[in-house]
Amino acid sequence: MIEVYSWATPNGHKVHIMLEECGLPYRVHAVDIGAGDQFKPEFLAISPNNKIPAIVDPEGPDGQPISLFESGAILLYLAAKTGRFLPTDVRGKYEVLQWLMFQMGGVGPMLGQAHHFRIYAPQKIPYAIERYSNEAKRLYGVMNRQLARHTYLAGPEYTIADIATFPWLRSWKNQGIEWDDYPHLKGWFDEIAARPAVMRGVEVLASLRKPVTDDKAREVLFGKTQYAPR
Repeated sequence: MIEVYSWATPNGHKVHIMLEECGLPYRVHAVDIGAGDQFKPEFLAISPNNKIPAIVDPEGPDGQPISLFESGAILLYLAAKTGRFLPTDVRGKYEVLQWLMFQMGGVGPMLGQAHHFRIYAPQKIPYAIERYSNEAKRLYGVMNRQLARHTYLAGPEYTIADIATFPWLRSWKNQGIEWDDYPHLKGWFDEIAARPAVMRGVEVLASLRKPVTDDKAREVLFGKTQYAPR
């Protein structure tokens, strides 16, 4: 039984979806990031960057328990553990890995910034809103062009690159996106959204998540608590 420490965010949902797709047994532990659970010593012991998700697999690759943080690393681990959603041939593997890195280094951070400055920032800064909204549109355009030529991001097969990217696009409206501008990406999005495992994965912990509207949660997520030395 894999222990999953997570919250209903795009990075959390990546791992929830992967576990559902692979049919692996898991138990989820809610880490309420608005309440500051991510700073508790027991969570920092497995996720030193105080970010969700993290997992503990009691049956690691050498038969011993292993703990992992960083959603991309967790997806790679689960793909290796199950032999699913990552090609075994060298070319196919690296085609997937480049799109996984594209998500980890571009889609996640940049769409997160667009979301922050458009929705959560206490001051509406036109320069920041324009900068990150434009970058969101650029990234959507990159994916739309790729999907004009391929069924999935890394080619003909559904992989961890798709699993990693999909949850970040669920907040397209908050990122300033109009789907009509990205028809190939929209078709991909709708197909993945209809997968039963994906539908189950995005519901994990979803009932516990609340909009970030109170000052305490904002301070924990974006204020001095986040940057306090530990």
